[in-house]
Amino acid sequence: MWSQCRPAIVVFVILSAITGLAYPLVVTGVAAVVFPWQANGSVLTDSAGNPVGSRLIGQYFSASKYFWPRPSATSPVPYTSYNGPLGDSGSGSNTGPTNPKLLASVQRRIKRLRAADPTEKGPVPVDLVTSSASGLDPDISPAAAFYQVQRVAEARGLPVSTVKNLVEHFCQGRDFGILGAPRVNVLELNSALDRLSAAKASKD
Repeated sequence: MWSQCRPAIVVFVILSAITGLAYPLVVTGVAAVVFPWQANGSVLTDSAGNPVGSRLIGQYFSASKYFWPRPSATSPVPYTSYNGPLGDSGSGSNTGPTNPKLLASVQRRIKRLRAADPTEKGPVPVDLVTSSASGLDPDISPAAAFYQVQRVAEARGLPVSTVKNLVEHFCQGRDFGILGAPRVNVLELNSALDRLSAAKASKD
């Protein structure tokens, strides 16, 4: 009996050591050396070195002085996975294009955007009124960022041109020129805004 089970046990132990111990250690070690920032969660920090979040997971911003992210359908609060008390996975609304609830939520979001900046008369970018499948999208389109420039500049007492230039700086193109879509990381942009405002305040 033992002579029959022994090869299977030996193979199990060897494969467990390779795939469960050696391989993860090698991958983790290589990642820590070659891609240290990404391997540690792509965490952004403020001017004091304190972590403010990961650039890979969206956060909820509602103050006028910040760029707003895509709407989030996570529950019980937007962007629950990062900001909320549960720390669970993301979720979408699962409402299809013919669902009256989707139309009602889009109209409600448009109304909120118009109220926040009555001077902006242009068409509202679609990603500012529809939630992503995960509810944790960290990026918005360049059009969605430029749409908010006037409101953010006024709230912070900054020239519109300064805020616009900042948006342009954080605009990212398609990966390798063909994959994905142009985008702006909201957390990176808002963190840069805070640093800019802090520098302006220190000069004043």
